[in-house]
Amino acid sequence: MRPSPYPLEIELGMDYYGTETPGTGGKLRTLPEDFMVHEMPSAFPEDGKYLICRLTKRKWEHQRAIKEIAKSLGISHRRISWAGTKDRNAVTDQLIAIYDISEEDLSRIHLKDIRLEYLGKSSRQLALGDLQGNEFAITIRQTVPSGDALRECVNTTTNELESGVPNYFGLQRFGVQRPVTHVVGRHILQADYPGAVEAYVSLAYESESADAAAARRIYAESGSAADTLRAMPVPLSFERTLLHHLIERPDDCQGALKKIPPKLLSMFISAYQSWLFNKALSFRLASGISLHEPVAGDRIIFANGKEDMVSARTEAAAAMHLRRGRAAIAIHMPGAEESHTSGYIGDYMDSLLDEDHINPESFARASRFVETRFSGASRVISLDPEITWQTPGENEVLLTFSLGPGQYATTVCREYMKARPEDMV
Repeated sequence: MRPSPYPLEIELGMDYYGTETPGTGGKLRTLPEDFMVHEMPSAFPEDGKYLICRLTKRKWEHQRAIKEIAKSLGISHRRISWAGTKDRNAVTDQLIAIYDISEEDLSRIHLKDIRLEYLGKSSRQLALGDLQGNEFAITIRQTVPSGDALRECVNTTTNELESGVPNYFGLQRFGVQRPVTHVVGRHILQADYPGAVEAYVSLAYESESADAAAARRIYAESGSAADTLRAMPVPLSFERTLLHHLIERPDDCQGALKKIPPKLLSMFISAYQSWLFNKALSFRLASGISLHEPVAGDRIIFANGKEDMVSARTEAAAAMHLRRGRAAIAIHMPGAEESHTSGYIGDYMDSLLDEDHINPESFARASRFVETRFSGASRVISLDPEITWQTPGENEVLLTFSLGPGQYATTVCREYMKARPEDMV
């Protein structure tokens, strides 16, 4: 186990690597074609008022693409649903469902680097997770070692990953340009709506443009929605929508947040749950316990979704289930229900929640605010992908693998590269 040297990763709870190699360094996404993502869809019920399309896009941020598609169709973006959010600086394909339009309506969409292919109709919209997984073909360029040294590093890392990849939520979960979604989510859970607005509008990162940073600085220093709106770049439409509301109703931060699309609001709360998971996984890794070695206090999840807690009495039986591939170790992320997590992970999770003054009622209140139920959920702590690799150039690596829903390709790439997070977006 190797500690991360990067403050941003530690801020997001990604304290460790699962491998000991020094890493290849290098950069992801020198070209969008360096990050190819193909969504493996689940079956969907046929017939109905939802038009199912395959959306292929190149270098488009997901929410912006959805809004532009809706604008071209003359409909609300709320009529479009999807199973997974894909990377911006990549070439991706995925399914989307559009409510109550015809196949002919698609001819009205003329957006650069966006293509929609009609697949059929469904009786229901798509929901996050309605997919089997994603296939990835990822090229790492400008690696530090080259030639034989590069191949040795990649081969050693691949062998070490046979013991599992720590299943962290990647940087994309928290915002590639500005990893603040979990901070906004924390404020919403605390019913601190002015704090949520301030975090969303004012927190700036170096990866943003100078104009965006200047606008955010105005809000941080003055709190003036009008002055901030005048400086806020036009492409930052969600911030601008929120600021417009605050100009009309200066004290209505709760109403301003409600102007943000519900799916994005939901992602704020989910990002906080993801941060809790990352922190708990790092806490477990710090103990030196294997990703596949159950100990008392662990939670295991079976292939059929059933969950069980490991006790000192059941450790041997749990280990047998893991060896035979029947179950995996998981960490439970809290939600609106009373927590049933016990043991060392449960105690640590409770300490994080207590520090933030958050409890099940906080999630229940957020559920009412966002109009989406935030239930607790368990997530396995280890990925076990079959990874193939080649070196098409002296300083290039091509990785191919598949992952399940909600699992992050950059979490795998991170183990190979051990590069700055900024070089992996």
